[in-house]
Amino acid sequence: MTENNAYEVVVVGGGAAGLSAALVLGRSRRRTLVVDAGEPRNAPSAHMQGYLSRDSMSPAEFLAVGREEVARYGVELVRDRVADVSREGDFTAVLASGRTVRARHLVVATGLTDELPPVPGLAERFGRDVVHCPYCHGWEVRDLPTGVLATSPLGVHQALMVTQWSKDVRLFLHEVDEAGLTDQDRRRLAAAGVTVVPGEVAALVTADDRLTGVRLADGTVHDREVLYAAPRAVPRNDLLIRLGAGLRETPFGSYPVIDERGLTSVPGLWAAGNASGFAEQVINAASRGYRAGAAINGELLMADLDAAV
Repeated sequence: MTENNAYEVVVVGGGAAGLSAALVLGRSRRRTLVVDAGEPRNAPSAHMQGYLSRDSMSPAEFLAVGREEVARYGVELVRDRVADVSREGDFTAVLASGRTVRARHLVVATGLTDELPPVPGLAERFGRDVVHCPYCHGWEVRDLPTGVLATSPLGVHQALMVTQWSKDVRLFLHEVDEAGLTDQDRRRLAAAGVTVVPGEVAALVTADDRLTGVRLADGTVHDREVLYAAPRAVPRNDLLIRLGAGLRETPFGSYPVIDERGLTSVPGLWAAGNASGFAEQVINAASRGYRAGAAINGELLMADLDAAV
């Protein structure tokens, strides 16, 4: 292994979490490599919201600025993918390009992918007038005729939340059995003014490149200008599994067991951002990355001091 391929830390994933960890490590004078496949989860969105001082900034611009900042501190960034990883003392990562790199610590910030409900027309509009998170998009689509596509019983909760941004909300039960609604669900939906629409959704209706309605399987069309649809989260946890990290099952997939800093059950292996949990928004992911980066610097320092004694 040449010196050019030996690092103190390799960060897998160049989103908010990975770049934030790399920024802290670079400023701590740690030899750091960021391997980024260039597949950010929020790529379909034109803007990101809720990040103080960066509200409404383009996700692409946000990452570009982040890469520039990280590079100032000597962090190496490559557009590549980790094809395989192993650990014998240090971590060894084989990149898709054929390059092999070694690291004392490994940060997995690979995020997750969103599998959208297979409703015709939905994927094409995702990130525009088909959205998934009211905190991310609610202000931009406030007061519009809104639908919520239920793909699980959690659709009730989403419909109730959405009423904070629109008072014209229809809950399309789609694949959810109306009989499965609890008495409490019905009371809350009624109190919030949500109209419950049974029946399967067959397709979205559009005109002039905008959403105009939701068509049911029976042919009925409900005029809607916004549709909330919750994707199925698929964690990108392959590297964590290969390295033997302990996982915990959640309603949104399998995520690593981590401590408050992001350390997994494998010494030297860290997880940050959506690789560590489903609900990490951009600002939370950046915070997770920062915390992991600072913790890794401390771990490296103490290990070197102990070795010198």
